[in-house]
Amino acid sequence: MNSEKNGFKKRIKSFGFAFTGLYELVKSEPNARIHLTATIFAVLGGFILRITNAEWCIIAIAIALVWAAEAFNTVIEKLVDHLFPEYHETARIAKDISAGAVLVCAIAALICGLIIFLPKLVLLTNF
Repeated sequence: MNSEKNGFKKRIKSFGFAFTGLYELVKSEPNARIHLTATIFAVLGGFILRITNAEWCIIAIAIALVWAAEAFNTVIEKLVDHLFPEYHETARIAKDISAGAVLVCAIAALICGLIIFLPKLVLLTNF
């Protein structure tokens, strides 16, 4: 019984670490703040335009994909900067590829958002 309590406490503590990590991401990375703004607009837009459950799933996956990519990119950049304090061509390439992955995810999320929201916005402007 005691090991179950300790296991549960560890799980709760690990959620705390995860939320701290997200806070650090938003606090330290300007692009994460842009993603946060886009997330807020997408969620508010979803409520205002009453998107379907399937559309919510697509928006949620797109948002999660961008946030995960941004988090991994930040980790890669911080590790590379730590390991290579001086300029190193391989470090630059690793950081550029990581940033490119975020860009791919963000473009895909934007396309999903346009496909879902644009027709609904067009309908609103026709009335």
